[in-house]
Amino acid sequence: MKNEKNIGLLIIRVSFSAILMMHGFHKIEKLMAAGEIVKFYDFLGLGPKFSLILAILGEFIAPIFVIIGYKSKWALIPIIITMAVAVFGAHAGEAFSEREHALLYLFVFIGLYFTGNGDFSIENWKNESKD
Repeated sequence: MKNEKNIGLLIIRVSFSAILMMHGFHKIEKLMAAGEIVKFYDFLGLGPKFSLILAILGEFIAPIFVIIGYKSKWALIPIIITMAVAVFGAHAGEAFSEREHALLYLFVFIGLYFTGNGDFSIENWKNESKD
């Protein structure tokens, strides 16, 4: 039973993070193609370019750490913030169908924050090697 739970956590961690990374990769392409003029949601008045970089951190860089199971609690924070901004900021006022994917990611990653990585992670492997 314990292995089933850990396999389930691994599947959720890897699948949702990998799919989210596809969204992040598109944002990297957007950043590279845009040059100086970036059109993107301006989060807290930080400017569209900096906001896009923050979204790349939350949608591409942080999910790598979640996939490998290293410093996941810390990595999940920018993901959760990015998805909350997408749901309640960038897509606020739009139809539910426009916010649905970000909302699903938000709840899955909040759940992972509370459940942890499971046994199939670098953090667990490092802890076992210390014993």
